[in-house]
Amino acid sequence: GGAPDDLDLVVEGDAAAVARRLAQACGPDAQLQLHDRFGTATVRAGGRAYDVVRARAETYPRPGALPEVRPGTLAEDLARRDFTVNAIALSLDGRLAAVAHALDDLAARWLRVLHDASFRDDPTRLLRLVRYATRLGFAVEPRTAALARSALDGGALGTVTRTRLGRELRLALREPAAVAALQRIAGWGRAADPLLPGLAVDPALHARAAALLGDAGRPDLLLLAGAARAVAPEALGEHLDALGFPARERDTVVAAAGGAARAARQLAAADRPSRIAAALRGAPPELAALAGALGGARAADAAARWLRELRHVRLAIDGRDVMAAGVPEGPQVRAALERALAARLDGEIPPGRDAELAAALAAD
Repeated sequence: GGAPDDLDLVVEGDAAAVARRLAQACGPDAQLQLHDRFGTATVRAGGRAYDVVRARAETYPRPGALPEVRPGTLAEDLARRDFTVNAIALSLDGRLAAVAHALDDLAARWLRVLHDASFRDDPTRLLRLVRYATRLGFAVEPRTAALARSALDGGALGTVTRTRLGRELRLALREPAAVAALQRIAGWGRAADPLLPGLAVDPALHARAAALLGDAGRPDLLLLAGAARAVAPEALGEHLDALGFPARERDTVVAAAGGAARAARQLAAADRPSRIAAALRGAPPELAALAGALGGARAADAAARWLRELRHVRLAIDGRDVMAAGVPEGPQVRAALERALAARLDGEIPPGRDAELAAALAAD
């Protein structure tokens, strides 16, 4: 019942040649990108993306390793898929090809692996199982559920590179049902430690924080920060580095997870706008939203005000203006600017260079 917005094409033969022909047929604005390692290509045209792949067979030299691939038939290509409902192909002339159980499983809304060694060969399928199940509302076929639990208990996630696990985690965090997906992962307990130990998802807390965040920040990073609050900041940063998170995303998650509780207390006690701004100075929006969700109604109101209004207030003066007025370079310049900003935030002065500079130069 879904409405797909892309088209994946598998070719028995030279996929790159087909992709070039497709790009030519789509017109001069079409964009073609070739991926040499697996003989695949992507064509973008008219707001659509077309992935063109060469049918291939694959073998796994050891559990958790990247597969060794070779050109193959359509049947071999379908047989390497994650789940039966992924292993259905429709030819351009209308013929249907599918592995055993695929159409029945699609009708029953079941996720079933294609063979018993599936999770052992590629443990990242455990994470894709969670993503598909929560996104589509599909149940996990009982034998597949047993194989997944056995793989987890056997330490399957520890056989995969952390960067591959990190890519799958980031995809899960961006799902429409990301909260449910992360809950399932956290429910794996110690088996999830190679991914990220200490995860604990509070759906009600995340709902409050997400409502505060709105479009001011990243919901995926907010969710991870809220779930990782029990992890020590230094350890959390090391784990995220190992998972291949970009530095800015890592810093946002660590700051929000480690600083939200303290900021929540400060927000709850803030009695004027400048105190709100001081509690969140330099904070990412995700920290503010999580702090507001943790700290009760008063903290939530303060966080909402900072996110929507206070963080956008800027002075018309800067450090050069303060030094030109006689303040020596050093900490005094920052203190003077903070005085001016506090006066602006609290409505004690109007915006403008003269009033701000006077406030900056005023004695404490």
